[in-house]
Amino acid sequence: PVLNNAQLATLRHLEDPAFRSINLPMVFTARDGGAGLEQAMRDLCEQVSAAVASGHTLLVLSDRDVDADHAPIPSLLATAGVHHHLVREGTRTQCALIVESGDAREAHHMALLLGYGAAAINPYLAFETIEDLILSGELPDVNLTQAIRYYIKACTKGVLKIMSKMGISTLQSYRGAQIFEAVGLDPAFVDQYFTWTASRLGGVGIETVAEE
Repeated sequence: PVLNNAQLATLRHLEDPAFRSINLPMVFTARDGGAGLEQAMRDLCEQVSAAVASGHTLLVLSDRDVDADHAPIPSLLATAGVHHHLVREGTRTQCALIVESGDAREAHHMALLLGYGAAAINPYLAFETIEDLILSGELPDVNLTQAIRYYIKACTKGVLKIMSKMGISTLQSYRGAQIFEAVGLDPAFVDQYFTWTASRLGGVGIETVAEE
């Protein structure tokens, strides 16, 4: 479920017409706060619908366009929101969601993204951090290729352990099953973007998410 940069580049340039990819920006205008984040989610869902309608089957949700004016949409929010948008439209089975995100770093992050519909994840910032650790001499005993392979293996084993604790044996059964409970999120926010997720305690909404 975890792709390195070369594997993602390969998917982006597949010549098979059955596997057409498109890059969709997963960012919002930071100064607009919660309203900006909400509008960005609406825009992202519209772009996703248009992409599926035009025959794209690999949708890459990417936050690489972050700059001084644009903040990343949290990858879990974007993935879950797009997943349920496509479910409501009846087109979810026509595409795969690939998440290219800087905020996915550890096994639990990967497990959540997969549980809310991601087909694969490219944690590019984690890879860049590993490279920086090697260049600075903090990881002296491995080269970059080995270190990235070890990281991917660790994340994969972590996801498998999470799945096994829930009694699930295959990734296909786990993907999109969203067998989690939300703690500290407003029910209306959960209903909109994390539909069918239990949320018994209530909490913050999109304004606070945008601020944080």
